[in-house]
Amino acid sequence: MTEPRVPNGDVSWWWRSLGGTPAPRPPLPGSIDVDVAIVGGGYTGLWAAYYLTSLQPDLRVAVLEQRFAGFGASGRNGGWLTNTVTGGRERYEASHGRDAAAAQQKALNDTVDEVIAVAARERIEADIVKGGEFGVARTPSQLARLREAVRAERAWPHTDVEELDAAATASRIAVSGALGGAWHPHCARVHPAKLVAGLAAAVERRGATIYEQTTVSEISAGRAVTDRGVVRATHVLRATEGFTADLRGEHRTWLPMNSSMIVTEPLPASAWEAIGWAGRETLGDFAHVYMYAQRTADDRIAFGGRGVPYRYGSHVDRDGTTQERTIASLTRLLRDFFPAAEDVPIAHAWAGVLGVPRDWAASVGHDPATGLGWAGGYVGTGVTATNLAGRTLADLVLGRDTDLVRLPWVGHRAKRWEPEPLRWLAVNAIYAAYRTADRFEASGRGSGTAWPAHVADFVAGRH
Repeated sequence: MTEPRVPNGDVSWWWRSLGGTPAPRPPLPGSIDVDVAIVGGGYTGLWAAYYLTSLQPDLRVAVLEQRFAGFGASGRNGGWLTNTVTGGRERYEASHGRDAAAAQQKALNDTVDEVIAVAARERIEADIVKGGEFGVARTPSQLARLREAVRAERAWPHTDVEELDAAATASRIAVSGALGGAWHPHCARVHPAKLVAGLAAAVERRGATIYEQTTVSEISAGRAVTDRGVVRATHVLRATEGFTADLRGEHRTWLPMNSSMIVTEPLPASAWEAIGWAGRETLGDFAHVYMYAQRTADDRIAFGGRGVPYRYGSHVDRDGTTQERTIASLTRLLRDFFPAAEDVPIAHAWAGVLGVPRDWAASVGHDPATGLGWAGGYVGTGVTATNLAGRTLADLVLGRDTDLVRLPWVGHRAKRWEPEPLRWLAVNAIYAAYRTADRFEASGRGSGTAWPAHVADFVAGRH
């Protein structure tokens, strides 16, 4: 059937579901002096402000945001509060040893529960349900990767993964053509915009000030230069994630990768009887160009994946508009996953950017000599990692000797991305290869990972 034109952009459906984007807070009134200046009003910056003011209430903390708190990925993501170690535990095992890598995993497991606890304490109603993370395989090659992933996870503590056969998978979530599944308990579904809006309000209750409509152009020791004045601070923390390339001197630090989502109208009870999904697990698959989804509190399906992965020159879309062909491809895939949703209209589509370091590993750090700190590069796993980063930044800034400051991602630095046009060519070639591999595997030829994916992994630095 011909799909009607879908509302597109307006930052995200998450914000639209709250009545539209919020009225912005006042901008920076001019140059000021504070103890800590935090650049970026998303999850990372807000969590850092939350814990700093909780640990030291008299601290003068200013959060600087170019649009409004939650404008970026924090208000557009798939709502997965999950325990993924961005970049993989094996990287930290090689650099810091097995115990340190296991500690990183345990810290992220605990962080899932920390976010849930803070939301309850601060009375943030964010539609949180801890149903775990569920991954499905729909081709023999995906099933082989699922089984290898389960084997690898079980070799580590704190992972708690379970493998399910086709029948058990269908009994949980009836994904068409699923050959098997994997599940672990360390994940919760959330409404991203409700979480970030509630967190911003909690930060303000603790005495931090959020200045919106304030664009930071440059960060250096002791100062953040904005279009409204200079903020002088003992500590300046960069929490800009996918928008980092806009800062002077940071153009090649992290690559802004695009991800897109669609959301359906609410499904009827008959469709949910066919699909199941009573546990409200987050849902992903084992394709190379993978999807991610959740069943929302009002019984829609929010469904995401890659569109155009990267815009030349690290340009980012400002209002969440995605490409019509991306909407069409995500809609086809959603209806292929869930035939019971075939006739349910798509209500909204949008896109956002996430920060990707050259080695695909997130990091957090702070230089006590200059007072400069940073956190990010979550590659799409930031709903949880941002909280851990915020707590860690608070400890680093305040000089606290805690287990968090000894985690192996602290102080990690990746090499810079290549200059244009090399990075545009590389990123688009990588995702073209992944899509080719997915098509090859979907054709049923072979049961292993298709060779274009191995080439893409090598070019991406993920081998």
